[in-house]
Formats: sequence, structure tokens, C-alpha cells
Amino acid sequence: MTEKYKIYLSDDTKSRLINDAELFEFTKKDESVNLNAFLKTLIVNYFDQYRHDSDNLLSSIKQDLTAITSISDKDAALLADKIVSTYIKADSFQSSKNSALTLTVSGSSYEILKIIENNMLKDTSLSQYLKDMFNSYLSIPRSEREAIIFKDTYEDIAKALKDHRILSFTNTTSGDEKAYLVEPYIIAPSKEEQCNYLLCKDRSTRRPRTFRISRLRSVFVTSDSFPVDPDTQKELKEKAIRSPHSVSLTVQAVVRLNKYGVKKFKAITKNRPLVSKIEGDLYYFDWPELQLEEYFKRFGRDAIVIQPASLKEKIKKFYYYGLREYSK
Repeated sequence: MTEKYKIYLSDDTKSRLINDAELFEFTKKDESVNLNAFLKTLIVNYFDQYRHDSDNLLSSIKQDLTAITSISDKDAALLADKIVSTYIKADSFQSSKNSALTLTVSGSSYEILKIIENNMLKDTSLSQYLKDMFNSYLSIPRSEREAIIFKDTYEDIAKALKDHRILSFTNTTSGDEKAYLVEPYIIAPSKEEQCNYLLCKDRSTRRPRTFRISRLRSVFVTSDSFPVDPDTQKELKEKAIRSPHSVSLTVQAVVRLNKYGVKKFKAITKNRPLVSKIEGDLYYFDWPELQLEEYFKRFGRDAIVIQPASLKEKIKKFYYYGLREYSK
């Protein structure tokens, strides 16, 4: 069964939902953002949590009201509902402009919307209920929102971590889906990107790997278990704290920054490496080489790698080939 609903969202809410859909790579065949598919997933995976949290909030407010006043349970319930709708779910902080959105649902998302229509609306419309649900979702940190959207994947990984089971999945990072068998060790959030990563050991190469969880597909917990290696576990725990999105070789690096480079270093916070020490215009790092490479590629002549030679050569080649293409 398929049905279409017209809902109204503020421009701010719609824009933020589109940003999540884009970040979590919900796309159509033409690579444009598939907001409808994203919202269907959000509704299916978040409805129970939203209903539970809303009921708990109303119950807590009602208990507080009856505890400090002589108000009846019925009046306390009405006042609690009024407080939530007026002060917690209010749209006054958002742009007053709203735009219509056609939401096409089927399967599980269709069934949930029917449950909402038949049981949850009271004195509100379906459009308002969904708007409140979406705003509640957006109030959660993005790393936790990712766990909601990819709920099934997280549950499978959690089971594999608990039972030390080998995981099978495909990964979409390179465009072509490649299959992996890994020994999972830890899930860690990247503070800058606000995404979560699975840190693990690749069964084929026996080397540590990291995968952004939102890019995993066809996740399957195998029946095969693996012995936890204490050295690998220690290494990956350290990586999880510092740079969960990169488990490449850690190097001691020295980078010379001019005054413009210093300004860029302060301004460009995404995946910024931690400084070990500063001596004049020399910045010292003890950090994964791949992350240093990707970070300082953005600086141009304002950051010159002094050491290690391997990192210096990689960045030289990056600018050399770029210049060669622009010179054609």
C-alpha cells in the first residue's frame, strides 16, 4: 500500500533534514538527495523512541505539578500537555516561513503513519505531529542521529562486538561496493564530523581498518568468532580517542606555518590534528600521516612539511599534478 501526505515544515527544519539526508548518502539514481527515502527511514526508526520520550516527558511534568500543588491529575495532565506544546515544541525560534512537502510512504512507514493518524493526534494534525517528531530528532547530536537512521546496522555491530563475531559487509566509500570480513573492536564518534566509525581488523590483510558506519551495507554477523588481541585492542582504543576516521601509520611530523598558515590552522577545525609543541613557526605533530596529508593539502604555500620525507613527497605530488592539469 502506498499513500501520499502533504506536510508543512519550516525552511530551517527542511534544510537541516536535507543536510542529514545528504551526509548519510540517501541519493537517487541521478545522485540528487532522496529526502523522501530518508524521512521514511527516520519515521520507521525513530517513532518508538519519540513516542516513549514524549510520554516520559509528559509524565514527569505531570508528577512535578501534582507534587507541588493541589491540582487534580486531570488538570495536571492538561497543563503538562500545554507546557510541552507551548514551550518545548514551539516553532517561534524558527523561521515563520513554511513550505509544503509531499511525503510518499509505503510498507512500514505507511503502517506507522496509520498508527499515528488513528491513535496519536488528539488536538493536532498529522503534519504538526511529524514536524514535532522531526524537530525532536534534530535536537539530538548528529552522531546519535546517525545511530537512529542506521539502527539495524548498529544493532548488528553491537551484537558482533558483544559476542566477538566476525562481521561481513560491503562499503560504499570508493563508489564501487567492496566486500569485507573484519574483526570488530570498537565504535567511536569523530568529534569534527559528528559521524561514527567502526574500528576493526581486516581479516584478509590483518591490518587495522576504519569504516564510517553510515557507508556500510549488507551488514551480516557471521557465526565465526575471533580471539581478541590485546595489542590491537589497545591500539584501536587510542585511535578511537584521537582520530577514529583514520588508522593510518602515526608519524612525527614538523610543519612550517607562515602567518596566513597560522590563521588557517586556527580557522580550519575539521579533522585538525593536535599539536605536540610549537617552536617559532614550526608546528610538531604526533599524528596519523594520512590525516596530516588531507588536512594540510588545504593550506597551499602557507604550510610547508619539513618532515617526514614521505609526507612531504605526497603533498609535493598533489600540487605538482594539480599544477600540471591547470597548465594544460
